Amino acid sequence: MTVVRNSKVDLHVNGNGAYAFIAQPDDDQQHPGIVLIQEWWGIEPHILDLANKLAAAGFVVAVPDLYHGKVATEPNDAMRMMMLVQKNVDVAAREIIGALDTIKQLPNVQPKKLGLIGFCLGGFLAYTVASRYPDLGAVVAFYGAGYDPTPEDVARINAPVLAIYGKQDDSVPPEQIQKIEQLFKSAGKDFTVKVYDAGHAFINPEHGMGNKAAADDAWPRAVSFLKEHLR
Repeated sequence: MTVVRNSKVDLHVNGNGAYAFIAQPDDDQQHPGIVLIQEWWGIEPHILDLANKLAAAGFVVAVPDLYHGKVATEPNDAMRMMMLVQKNVDVAAREIIGALDTIKQLPNVQPKKLGLIGFCLGGFLAYTVASRYPDLGAVVAFYGAGYDPTPEDVARINAPVLAIYGKQDDSVPPEQIQKIEQLFKSAGKDFTVKVYDAGHAFINPEHGMGNKAAADDAWPRAVSFLKEHLR
């Protein structure tokens, strides 16, 4: 069983206060690097658990805290904090890019093409940052609500993308999923979409529309996708 080491690192972007949690295998080996982007709740235990699972699977994982220590406990708070991030998306993008740059510099991170994985708000931001950070090896976006790209946005994404949705998720209607898929396919991008018979945030056992069968398929699929492309 892989032993996971946890730490915290300052991100030298946006002035003071930006930081990321790090989860990595506690060994002397080299591993691919990933930045994991939170849901609208913030850095709740579910997000840290996912980071530790990825570390146990052999990745070095950085989780930037876009709420800087705040965690929403009910939907109105989560909506308010998410809207602040979306209103200041450039600030959030710089912190995510800062996390990417930070783990890229770690000596135990190889290859230097990194991965992005995000959930809910983090799915939206994974797409957003992928269009601004060309040196990525893979992107996984779970139920990325609010993403409505232009052809120009899609053209700037170079990494293979795995997009995961739930067909019962009212925040991303089927026609929007089809629009996104068509834009990526028309641009000749490596884009895989998987839609489950599930609702929003279906792998979050506490704050999502939990669906064990969907979660049990989607999570290993995401890990396999990252392993395939980050080597």
